Amino acid sequence: MTDAPGASRGPLDGVVVADFSRVLAGPLSTMMLGDLGAEVIKIERPGLGDDTRSWGPPFGEDGSATYYLSVNRNKRSVTAPDRTRRSMQRGQLGRRRLRAGR
Repeated sequence: MTDAPGASRGPLDGVVVADFSRVLAGPLSTMMLGDLGAEVIKIERPGLGDDTRSWGPPFGEDGSATYYLSVNRNKRSVTAPDRTRRSMQRGQLGRRRLRAGR
């Protein structure tokens, strides 16, 4: 199914989320943001990716653990070296400290 041009995907359509999380709670919450229309970009370590990719069996057709697949739908995945990941996380933390109306 494809969306009609200009159609909203959900209440968070147009919001971009950088997902640095691993294991269950973080990926689950960012998956829900994606379900609500946000564009979620999962930032993973080069060569390793998310630890849960190998937590199986069972495994999906692409070799990823179904545990990993179950909480990472609606996301794009990119890799970034540790130094870059730390810089990006500091930038995200700085934005979280901003308060509405100030």
